Amino acid sequence: MFDKEFVLKTAADLLAIDSPSGYTFKATEYIAKIMADLGLKYEYTAKGNLMVYVPGEQKGVLGLSAHVDTLGLMVRSIKDNGHLAITKVGGPLMPSLDGEYCRIITRDQKVYTGTILSISPSAHVYKDADTVKREEDKMEIRIDELVKNKEDVMALGIMNGDYVVIEPKVAITASGFIKSRFLDDKISAAALIGVLAAITKEKIIPKRNLCIIFSTYEEVGHGGAFIPADIEELLAVDMGCIGEDLMASEEDVSICAKDSGGPYDYGMVSRLLDLAKQNGLQYAVDIYPMYGSDVSSALRAGNNIKGALIGPGVHASHGMERTHYHALENTMKLIMAYIRAY
Repeated sequence: MFDKEFVLKTAADLLAIDSPSGYTFKATEYIAKIMADLGLKYEYTAKGNLMVYVPGEQKGVLGLSAHVDTLGLMVRSIKDNGHLAITKVGGPLMPSLDGEYCRIITRDQKVYTGTILSISPSAHVYKDADTVKREEDKMEIRIDELVKNKEDVMALGIMNGDYVVIEPKVAITASGFIKSRFLDDKISAAALIGVLAAITKEKIIPKRNLCIIFSTYEEVGHGGAFIPADIEELLAVDMGCIGEDLMASEEDVSICAKDSGGPYDYGMVSRLLDLAKQNGLQYAVDIYPMYGSDVSSALRAGNNIKGALIGPGVHASHGMERTHYHALENTMKLIMAYIRAY
């Protein structure tokens, strides 16, 4: 049913597009082009979310969401030595960024490369090189330009508030692993695109009208705050966490029963569990106490909806992430089963 080659290419292409929260237009434009090719209706909201519509058999609207915004950095200030102080966009795991290559994007779209480093980057110079804490005020960017001071950097057109995007390092292995930063949540966006492609190709009509939301501010807490008023249920497709006290693996579709915002809708979660069992899917049920989703922000904003959360199991979230195609396929199968049954 699902075109594996298309889904993996879509994932790789999307992962390679820089889209930290607030700078997502290139990612949504990429998806909009695919939607146009599939012949699906879409539109943008004022805040930049991409909304895709699929007509169903019955009245009522089921919403599905995945976010295309990622973690990133922004220039906080320019230092006297020509290095850049940084501030986080979202919650990147800062120790994992030490030594990573990055790009600085100016307001007039000039792009400069650089490296994210500790302020004590050399073991031959700094006694605390291996102990200084890797956090915002102890890390900086070394620009790949001949700059000696703040004035040299400003002459390049770099200024406070410029985005700093991190090299994602996308790799898909012969064994089926997908490795990259920002699988959270572009791998789930690829899953939704894969489902939409299958619906179009096989002329599947879902039970209810679908509104698929590719949101753009999830990593900073308000991706799903605005949703159309006619949505009755919202199913967030976001990554499943892997680690201590959790059941999910890199091959599972994870079904979240509760996160930091509280429990998800009992009926929706139960239906998802039943469908996973009926379809022989590899799945896990988990609780994520340090996690939020587009459904969380939609509920906090006062939307009168039922909500649930599923997604492929992703290891090392907010760092160097990894999943397997099996998890992606199990996720797509569960999405398809849900939209055909309910």
